[in-house]
Amino acid sequence: MRDTGCADRSTGTADRREAERALAAYIASKDTVTGSRRADQITITEVLDIYGREHAAATAAPERIGYAIDALLAFWGSLTVADVKGETCRRYANSRVRRFKDGSTQPIGDGTVRRELGALQAAINYCHKEGYLLTPATVTLPTKPPSRDRWLTRDEAAALIWAAYRNPKGKHLARFILIALYTGTRKEAILGLGFNPSLTSGWIDAERGVIYRRGTGERETSKRRKPVHLTRRMLAHCRRWRQMGANWAVEVDGQRVGSVKKAFATARDQAGLTDVTPHTLKHTAITWAMQRGLTVEDAADYFDTSAETIRKTYYHHSPHYQDRALDILNAR
Repeated sequence: MRDTGCADRSTGTADRREAERALAAYIASKDTVTGSRRADQITITEVLDIYGREHAAATAAPERIGYAIDALLAFWGSLTVADVKGETCRRYANSRVRRFKDGSTQPIGDGTVRRELGALQAAINYCHKEGYLLTPATVTLPTKPPSRDRWLTRDEAAALIWAAYRNPKGKHLARFILIALYTGTRKEAILGLGFNPSLTSGWIDAERGVIYRRGTGERETSKRRKPVHLTRRMLAHCRRWRQMGANWAVEVDGQRVGSVKKAFATARDQAGLTDVTPHTLKHTAITWAMQRGLTVEDAADYFDTSAETIRKTYYHHSPHYQDRALDILNAR
């Protein structure tokens, strides 16, 4: 058989059907990287395609990688791995803007750009590890933005819950907010919670008072999802929802809700909390716990967050913060 620009290749058979199958297999694979290539011989499009097909689909949140790949392709698509350097990474960061209907633009935040370029680095590393790429490249990331110290007061949380409950199309959001505030569970894990044991998603054991943040058949990821025991108040909510016939923690007409983006934005705006995001709820849960005197180790275990993160981001809210230092200094 012959493909323009390439040397002739034989199908290896005189049988027409066998030859047609060989031709079909060739056409299906001719644009797929199979061997090892130098950095200047493999495009970023090919690297991202391999990473998306072979790795991303098996992750806990493939859609996040998909969003990053979509953003990356517009700039990097025709470039090769050899083109990855500090200058092109900075140029990419400058190119990332949000465009509005009136023609105005707004730069995308460094945090988002870091996640996108992080996906590019992960894709390059994967292709090198799997043998598609002979030599890797180093992606230059923007400076990591400082952690936001935004958490809700009790009154703000109440206003947000009330705004959700008051909206006929947003009542399901009130459950989402309560679970997040009581347990500090991440958004994706909350939206997957049902009231029956599952292999593919987390579930609430309303009898024993435990939330299993991941299904028994799901593999563990870097976003650790250990079980969490419910407080008396949260357990009472869960048992009431179960008695009302709920199949899912966050549902509408008996169907699981896949996204709370629109409902959350509506409730947030109605409550006058325009700077709040779903992740603020987890931040609030841990902050409240530290304010009540929870130790770093206990908070790390309960909220399934590293002790290093607890100490660096939340511990200054504790009434015991720097107690030991003060004891020593006051004794002098």
